[in-house]
Amino acid sequence: MHQSVITRKGQTTIPKEIRVFLKLEPNDKLFYIIEGEKVVLKPLRGNILELRGSVPAKGQPADFDKILKTTRKKVAKKIVEGR
Repeated sequence: MHQSVITRKGQTTIPKEIRVFLKLEPNDKLFYIIEGEKVVLKPLRGNILELRGSVPAKGQPADFDKILKTTRKKVAKKIVEGR
């Protein structure tokens, strides 16, 4: 079993074995999912920005910031629901 210490600022270091297992890199984002009496860590993979320009625009340009926020909410919901 792995453990870490929480600082006064509420920060902790994820043990190396866990970072390797989850393939975590600096600046990766994590979701903390509460499941009953436990918390599950899930890394957020992919980035909507990688898709920019892959679909030709029709008419007026889309509000990319709005699309990004909506997509992040949908991805977060799918992760929380375990899909």
